[in-house]
Amino acid sequence: MTIRKLRLIGATALAGALAVLPAAGSAQAAPSGPGLRGDDSGVSYAPILGSGSSWPGVAIQAWIGIVAGRGIPVTFNEVGAVAGRQDFAQGTVDFAVSDVGYQGYNPVTGVDDNSSRPYAYVPVVGGATAFPYNITVGGHRVTSLRLSGLTIAKIFTNQITNWDNPAITRDNNGHALPSLPIITVVPSEGSGTTAMFTSYLNYEFHALWSAFNGGMGGMTEYWPRQGTNQVAQDGSIQIMNYIESASANGAIGIDEYAYPLYARFPVAQVRNAAGYYVLPSQSYDAVALTKALINLNPKSPDYLLQNLDRVYGDTDPRAYPLSSYSYVIMPTSKTDPRMQPAPGQFPAKWQTLASFLDYSICQGQQSIGDSGYTPLPVSLVKAAFGQIEKIRRAAPQVRIGKLNVRACGNPTYVRGHPDLNRLAIYAPMPPLCDKAGHGPCAGPLDVRSREASARRG
Repeated sequence: MTIRKLRLIGATALAGALAVLPAAGSAQAAPSGPGLRGDDSGVSYAPILGSGSSWPGVAIQAWIGIVAGRGIPVTFNEVGAVAGRQDFAQGTVDFAVSDVGYQGYNPVTGVDDNSSRPYAYVPVVGGATAFPYNITVGGHRVTSLRLSGLTIAKIFTNQITNWDNPAITRDNNGHALPSLPIITVVPSEGSGTTAMFTSYLNYEFHALWSAFNGGMGGMTEYWPRQGTNQVAQDGSIQIMNYIESASANGAIGIDEYAYPLYARFPVAQVRNAAGYYVLPSQSYDAVALTKALINLNPKSPDYLLQNLDRVYGDTDPRAYPLSSYSYVIMPTSKTDPRMQPAPGQFPAKWQTLASFLDYSICQGQQSIGDSGYTPLPVSLVKAAFGQIEKIRRAAPQVRIGKLNVRACGNPTYVRGHPDLNRLAIYAPMPPLCDKAGHGPCAGPLDVRSREASARRG
């Protein structure tokens, strides 16, 4: 599947799902900005440009397509989280998208990505870092692979290099894979996917990770590729294109779940702290993210950024341990050089940004669960509304509709209980066959046994 085809499948599917939502009165299909649910006299829009992480790219590109039909022009280039933050800091884009905040000086690259341009973080979507794989033996594709966090850590740090390794067999309840070299596929760019995965490795398997990372612990956005079995690809779509190629038998990569989902490729079930092997889903991601620690100090430069330490070890059997959020970085200064209108003109770029963000964090959340993401909880939607209000302060002429979470049709909302998350409350328990020592649920994994049975038959 080509890069263009994969992007179109994901964006088209999400856009189609959102387009059929009911109109005003419950969940609104149109963005909620001025001119989209009321009087638009005196309001105008101008094109805005963003760049950054491909991790939320399927959702963002779909939202862009939907608002374009309402006259709101937005372009987003998926160049990686690091490049997006640098673009914003250097003033070459109007907004950026990143999965982590500004990191300051990087001793590995010598790059300082601090921004003197005033900004705010706006959470836009939740999701999961997944592990798509391509294992085909005797013409049969394996689709029920289970891996513990330790096994995954050893695979990506070159401690486990073949699919017949006993640790993989144990994860799969004694069902063994044939001898097949493992190819690990990692991002080549400064990547939010890498940041999410290495944060997990650093917290859960610190000694193993730091030994592989040249003795340095901590999160990194640049994967320290080592050995001939590691292949680097530029961006989420390229990672999936490589994994699904005929020459990549034995490959496993790291990617946001939306990309293998729309490539129709399997991802590993990851063992959580309760001993269940679970797949990403909007419900299981939502369960895990109830444990995320969010910076709720409005005066902090890291306001609304996430700490995922408690997510990794969540003992709820329904939790997917590599769940996280992604953010838009938006300008906030009334003198921002990229956002200023000509004298006497309406602040059209500010209006585009406000309406696009309003849509993304509100109506845009309604159907992303079918696209490999999980909607924002109401608490983060409300906090994001507060960030959008900063646009009004920067450009008072901008018209923003009433920022009311009840009008969003947010799928996490439990009426009268805004601190609860419907998706997390009603997430189903995984079946017993997904628990360590049982199953696996999805059928035989031991290809050698299957082939031996076929020969006997």
